[in-house]
Amino acid sequence: MRHIALTLLAHPDDAEILCGGTLIRLVAAGYDIHIATMTPGDCGTMKTDAWDISSIRTKEARKAAATIGATYHCLDERDGYVVYDKPSLHKVIELFRRVGPTLVFTHTPLDYMMDHVQAGFLARAASFIFGAPNISVTPLPPEAKIPHLYYCDPIEGIDPLGNRVAATTHIDVTQVMDKKLAMLSCHESQRAWLRDHHGMDEYLESTKRAAVARGKEINVQYAEGFTQHRGHAYPANDILQETLEIVKSSSR
Repeated sequence: MRHIALTLLAHPDDAEILCGGTLIRLVAAGYDIHIATMTPGDCGTMKTDAWDISSIRTKEARKAAATIGATYHCLDERDGYVVYDKPSLHKVIELFRRVGPTLVFTHTPLDYMMDHVQAGFLARAASFIFGAPNISVTPLPPEAKIPHLYYCDPIEGIDPLGNRVAATTHIDVTQVMDKKLAMLSCHESQRAWLRDHHGMDEYLESTKRAAVARGKEINVQYAEGFTQHRGHAYPANDILQETLEIVKSSSR
């Protein structure tokens, strides 16, 4: 059976920030990796038009994905307008039918930004229904079933009311932190955007701080946190932790 991890997140660079280290470790565990974004990041600039920045950012996303041998997909919705509706859900279901993921990462419902929240709803819906034969005429991948679903941490690890979000799964990314930051560094356009719009000039440093905070919870230098979706019909075992613990043990 093939092991396929899919991230369905809102914007280019979300995967690198939120789960890049875990994706790198999954590559070492034999997973095929697919990184998908709902938008091309068309509002991620203060200096150019939507078409130019979209071209720049999707190229950056492909470059980042290529550093770990992953495949990048863009569903071509617009920044600020990611919504849970039939056309958007159809796009996501079609992506799931083509990829056939066994492990999915998406945004938590507790995120600060509505694009993130809606992308999470779309991923959750598609993960449940994509395996139903009548949902699409696109051929169903062999052995397709409801995948393990994990929500990434919200930015800064806090919910919209400022409360710290607990994680059900911590993944030690200390040994791959340099590679994670190298992936994130491919998104060169976003340093200027965050400086101009968010008042931040520390794109990499803020990512490191989040990893340090999760790392302290399990006594390692850097970690990424996730919350597993364990609703009815979803797998309940923590395949992420199990898989990467096995790889860690075998490499000792």
